[in-house]
Amino acid sequence: MNRAASVTLCLLLALSSTVRAEAPASDEGRTWHRLVGILQYLQADYPAAVSSRSEFELTEQKSFAAEALDAAKDLGPAAATFVPKVQAIQARVDQSIDPEGVSRDCGELVESLVLAGGLARSPRKTPDLEHGAKLFQANCAACHGVDGKAAVAIAANMEPAPANFQDPELMEDGLTPYKAFNTTSFGVPGTAMPAYPTLSEDDRWSLAFFVFTLRQPPCQGEPPRASLERLATATDAELAKEYGADKVACLRRNMPDEDEEKALLAARQSVGNAMRMAAAGDYASAKTELLDAYLNGLEPVEPKLRGRDPVLTQKLEEAFMQARLAAERKSPHLQDEGRELLSLLDQARKTNGSTTDMLSVAWLTLLILLREGFEATIIVTALLAALKKMKAMDQVRVVHAGWVSALIVGALAYVLGRKLLAGAQREWLEGVTALVAVGMLLYAALWLNARANVSHFMGELRQRMQGALGRGSTLGLFAIAFTSVLRESFETAIFLQGLAVDSAAGVVWGVVAGIAALAVMVLFINRMGYRLPMKALFNLSTVVMVVTAVMLLGKGIHSLQEVGALPLVPVRFFTVDMLGLYPDALSLVPQVLLAVAPLVYRAVRRRARVEAAGDGATQPPPLR
Repeated sequence: MNRAASVTLCLLLALSSTVRAEAPASDEGRTWHRLVGILQYLQADYPAAVSSRSEFELTEQKSFAAEALDAAKDLGPAAATFVPKVQAIQARVDQSIDPEGVSRDCGELVESLVLAGGLARSPRKTPDLEHGAKLFQANCAACHGVDGKAAVAIAANMEPAPANFQDPELMEDGLTPYKAFNTTSFGVPGTAMPAYPTLSEDDRWSLAFFVFTLRQPPCQGEPPRASLERLATATDAELAKEYGADKVACLRRNMPDEDEEKALLAARQSVGNAMRMAAAGDYASAKTELLDAYLNGLEPVEPKLRGRDPVLTQKLEEAFMQARLAAERKSPHLQDEGRELLSLLDQARKTNGSTTDMLSVAWLTLLILLREGFEATIIVTALLAALKKMKAMDQVRVVHAGWVSALIVGALAYVLGRKLLAGAQREWLEGVTALVAVGMLLYAALWLNARANVSHFMGELRQRMQGALGRGSTLGLFAIAFTSVLRESFETAIFLQGLAVDSAAGVVWGVVAGIAALAVMVLFINRMGYRLPMKALFNLSTVVMVVTAVMLLGKGIHSLQEVGALPLVPVRFFTVDMLGLYPDALSLVPQVLLAVAPLVYRAVRRRARVEAAGDGATQPPPLR
């Protein structure tokens, strides 16, 4: 056995005093981890054993392969597809052939097992390095030395020799905290290294992580962002390649303790609870636990995850919906859905870096401002133009005060809405505000359609203004400007709330670009007067608002489904989150009806006009 395999030998032999014990994990969970741990040993040690041609080493590897096959069979039907793969590995190990192929196959099989078993390869909470140091000094220093160099007299009489935790080759050659954790959990078959299953899980993780600090200098500066999942499954060499060699000390000595990590761990624990409840036949509680995992685990950190990896975030949301659907149907497939969900959560924990792609959010913000600002711009410009024709320039400031006040009210609505949306019930608020926005958009579309005849609209507007000015009332003019812009201001606040959750910076840049574009639009309209095809523009704006209403209707219903307020009615369809399209009849059917309604309405009105025109043509002219 090479030195990488004997890293924790003396450590385990000395750990006869356990500080605190906890109930071990379920037998199935331990067997999955046991199989993964053995395959990791084979992956790392088998090539070296074949190269050494040592009979002792080869015999040890054969015992590992036999143990791996027993562990795979112990898993029963859940791991039936993996048994032939383990048998193929064992056959080559028994013949001491194909070291590279065995190592490669073991590594691939480990990843498949982690996915199938929904295994966590990182701590459930942040390791306590100070506690790990006390454990090491009290129980391990006798063999490994106070500094971890194993430069003690007893080490010379031990076979294999205790690991030197200061040795760069040893610590960078395939050793990870997860492997050290597995060693303390299951020992090494065929050696004097026993298993300590009653050792606290937290203690084992704290000890495993502390070992990796022994060769590191003090941390200088701020450590880069890395998840516990990544730290637990990465070697020092991998961390150096990913973050820089000068950052490894900080990564090993400063444990991450972020809200995102805590939330995802909480989600993972709730999903595990749901799987156990479903296995016991309590599907109602399993559904509640899954809903709690989504709302309190994934939902608070979804904006960050979506910014880093939108595809993974979408997979997570779909996996949660599928697991909930399995719980509602009391399906045994909930176990498979749960394992898939656990694997996706661990993938989310692996992601690092906080850079958010702002481009898409900025573009959407710009389009929303142009869409919503078009009508308000037209109205305000029309007011100013009418004042100019009426030679009432002293009232211009009243119009400006009116639309600026409306924008301020909209900004306040945005700020207050953001605070509400930051809470645990964000999905509730997103769903409700989306449905409110649908109503507002439909009202706006009808309002625009009724004013497609711009000349009639402008005449009506001039009459209202003349009345206001005729009475000498600036309040009336202020109210016209204020109410004309207020609705668009509120609508924009509602839309930007959801976008800012994904990327606040993207919203800021989009708003800046939108304001600039609207300013250009105002100047252009002022220069061009009423020569622009206003009727066509109003009609186009009406279409845009109806399309947006269809999109938000799907998003609103989907949000309420995610919080369990509405049932799931899945159908065969594709998902386009940006367009509010989801494979669910409860959202698709209303969207189709809403999209078709304007066409039906238009067709009915056209037919009515044709019939009216026909009736008029057949009637005789009136007698004079």
